[in-house]
Amino acid sequence: MPRDDDPKTDRLFASPARNIEDFAFDADTASVFDDMLDRSVPFYGEIQRMVGELAGDFGADGTSIYDLGCSTANTMLAIAHHLPPGLDVKFVGIDASEEMLDKARTKLTSMGFPYAFELRPDNLGCELAIENASVVVMSLTLQFVRPLHRERLLEQIYRGLNRNGCFILIEKILGHHSVFNRLYIRHYYELKKRRGYSDLEIAQKREALENILVPYRREENVGLLRDAGFAQVDTFFQWYNFLGLIGVKSAEDASSDPPA
Repeated sequence: MPRDDDPKTDRLFASPARNIEDFAFDADTASVFDDMLDRSVPFYGEIQRMVGELAGDFGADGTSIYDLGCSTANTMLAIAHHLPPGLDVKFVGIDASEEMLDKARTKLTSMGFPYAFELRPDNLGCELAIENASVVVMSLTLQFVRPLHRERLLEQIYRGLNRNGCFILIEKILGHHSVFNRLYIRHYYELKKRRGYSDLEIAQKREALENILVPYRREENVGLLRDAGFAQVDTFFQWYNFLGLIGVKSAEDASSDPPA
């Protein structure tokens, strides 16, 4: 169980509030975000391991690995752990929150991150420059991008990937039918309670996320990838309303060859 006296424990919604503001990735959130992920995302550690392993399968010498919505750099660390020894890659972490990027920079530096890296502020809602990428990851990030921007963003990701590069997407999703959706949400909240969150915390966070987290159904996310150009798309993880997809850019697609 989490310790209430630990400043790194997520207690953001533990006190009743008269007005619930939209969820923000600010300094308060950044300070407890690792605990929030561990307790709020089912099989978070296993997902990170799987992302790292898959990225290790596709990471290529002389390319870049992008983490879009990198938050505190946990995924960057997981990928680095699974890359083949001696691989020459550059990591690019992008996040809309400067506070998250500060945490990421401190963590990577203090842990002696063994690869070149760049951290950039970007809200992922406008033009995004992705170049010479062998791997692009979005872990629980696309759901926060405005729906009208998602198609364009996926097209940019596809264009920036080299041939045989992969895109890894983790998302919270809607069930295909409302009956299943209600069941999945109930079981998810039960998991959060087992991990120490109160009914008040769950209810207030749900209200805070209501206007900014817009989940799609599995079929809609797969459709986004296919429409962007990914002919090979598969599910590598699912737990109720959490989904992991991977798409691979065809070796025959020469729209973004790596530089000579």
